[in-house]
Formats: sequence, C-alpha cells, structure tokens
Amino acid sequence: MLKGKKIVLGVTGSIAAFKAVDLASKLTQACAEVDVIMTRAAREFVTPLSFRSLTHRPVVTDMFDPASELSVEHVALAEKAEVIVVAPATADIIAKISCGIADEMLTSTILATKAPVVLAPAMNVNMWENQVTQDNLAKLRARGFVVVGPGYGRLACETIGSGRLAELQDILDTVSQVLGRKGDLAGRKIVVSAGGTQESIDPVRCVTNRSSGKMGYAIAEAARDRGAEVTLVSAAASLRAPMGIKLVPVETALQMHAATAQAVKGADALIMAAAVADYRPRAASERKIKKTAARLTIELVRNPDILSEVRGSFLRVGFAAESENLLENARDKLRRKKLDLIVANDITAPGAGFGEDTNKVVILDRKGRAEELPLLPKTEVAERLLDRVAALLPRKG
Repeated sequence: MLKGKKIVLGVTGSIAAFKAVDLASKLTQACAEVDVIMTRAAREFVTPLSFRSLTHRPVVTDMFDPASELSVEHVALAEKAEVIVVAPATADIIAKISCGIADEMLTSTILATKAPVVLAPAMNVNMWENQVTQDNLAKLRARGFVVVGPGYGRLACETIGSGRLAELQDILDTVSQVLGRKGDLAGRKIVVSAGGTQESIDPVRCVTNRSSGKMGYAIAEAARDRGAEVTLVSAAASLRAPMGIKLVPVETALQMHAATAQAVKGADALIMAAAVADYRPRAASERKIKKTAARLTIELVRNPDILSEVRGSFLRVGFAAESENLLENARDKLRRKKLDLIVANDITAPGAGFGEDTNKVVILDRKGRAEELPLLPKTEVAERLLDRVAALLPRKG
C-alpha cells in the first residue's frame, strides 16, 4: 500500500521527535517517497541530517530557503503529497492548524493541501486533557483530519497518563488505511475469522490447535488497506489488535459461530481463515481435573460448521489446511460447503505450516480452476487472495 506513495512527514517540537526518525525510516523501507518538513522547534530535538540520511531526500526547514527545490513555491509539497503525517503533533501545532495559521512551512503546506492529514499527538497529559486542545482536535476531526493516539504511559515529564506518541505500527497502519480509502474494496464490508478456537476441558486445559492467526490477520489488514470496512472475529491469537478494524474476540467454536452470524449481516464477503476445532468436550469440568487415574476419557461432540451454517448473501471463502491429498480434499470441501473460493495449503510443506510468516497455497474456485502460488509472505498471499475476491464481487451501483 505504501510503495511509491508520496508522503510528507511533519515533525514538530516534542521529545518524541526522535521516534519520527524511526517512522521516516520505516516509511522509506516500505518504498514510500518521504519528504520531511521540520519546524524550528523540532530542530532543537533532532537534526535534519538524520532524516536526510534515511530518506535520501532534502529536508525542508525554511519557507524562504532559496537553495531548496521545494521551498521556493510554498504549495509545492502540498500539491505533491498523497498524505501528510504530523508525528509528533504538539498542542501548539494542533492549535495553529485548527486556526488556519500558516507561519512556517509545515502549517503552510497543511493549509494549502487537499491531501488527507494524519495527526499523531504527543504532549504532557495536562496539555492533552486541556479543553482547548480537545476543542481544537474536535474541529479538525470534523474537517476530516485523522487522529491516531496518543498512547497511555510514562511521559517525559515523569507523570503517568495519556500523551505518548502512538506506537509507530499504529501510525503506519493508519496511513495505509487512509491511502486505501479509494481502493478496490472501498464501500465493501468484509468479515474475516482468524486464530485457533479453544474448547475447555477444565479451567486449565483445552482442546485447540497450532494456528497463530497470522494468515487471518494479514487478510483483515490487507482488506482494510484496500478500503473495506473489516470485522475480524478472532480466536486465541497473541497478535497486536489491528488499527481501523472491528475486532471481535472469541474463544470457542460456538462463540465464533454466534459472532460470525452477527457480523455477516450486510457483508459482501466472509473469509474463514480461522482454524475451528471440529470437536469439543461434551461437558467441561468446573474444577481442575487431578492426575489420579491411569487413564482419562473425554467424550467429544461435533462443533457446528460455521461456513456452511451462517446465512446470508455474500461471497464465501474457506481454507483447507491438509497433510495429504491436498487438492482432492480441498475440492471436496469447496463443493460440500458451496464456497466461491478455497485456499488450500499443505501444512507439512517447509515454510507453510502453522505459526510461519510465509505460506504456500493453491487457490481454487467453483469452476475447477486452480492457481498455485509460490512460497510467499502471508501478507502477499492475502493480497493475491483479495485480488480474486475483488474480481468476484458484483459491481456496486
């Protein structure tokens, strides 16, 4: 999503300015073209050389610098930018933007641009909670500005509270989401399931599987970045909650069934990437089962088949994690569950098992066509799958 995008990064006078150096680095590593504008106060905390060394582009510090290719015309960056990110955004810069003040290059660029603007506030907790700051932000949100953060924790002033710069990954996710507003899934509602369900045996033990949830989370984030409204129904997964996605945490297959049935109302597509336990104990013990007997017998009963049972008019995409007869089993599942697409992967293949960051899959459709993908990062597998989903969805309007 960030590759080739023209991003203006505004850096203001906060101790959190040093984190903006890392942000500039991450944006550049994602193949974005990053132009940095630093306020006068920002240069008291970090130097322009740090940003120039990482972005390999000149840093704008002076609205009237005759040597700068961008500062001669004040609106040059404003017209070029696809998104402007102000991180950190101080109370001062927020107040100036709210009032339309254009007293240096950053505020002038924001006033002149038609691109979306993302603000990542960072300041003392009392400044953040001050009604003036909140009123200024309310005005900016009403005008379409996007605000991410701040976080809660220990601040530079040695107090505890809100005011920390948002996590960089949250800022990156927000930027991707903003850039994807006009993507090929804009206006679509996509429901994704992820993770491995857990079926309780007693308060300590459960029946589960080795799913990490990485594939489902990658699909949900990719759909978000292509403009979709995404609901992620997630079973046990030790992954960061994605920004801009409605996360519905569940534990058991029955809970996932109920949550999915609710989430698909009005949905355009359901992508079941979760590894749902096929069986659950008939009755879970309310107390921990002690290790006394030589054997323990647990009666299991079938869990519902979520993908087959949830009702609605939407595209249905399933997953088939197999250890043998990959295509035969996947085609059978595609037919039985009346799916539009199924993603089959051999969990015994190197780099394609549970918990990996990569996957090697075959995407099959109901017409019998099969597209075999090489070993790819799960983020890329998600994009390739969503290409197929977007192509199958009926045109809007």
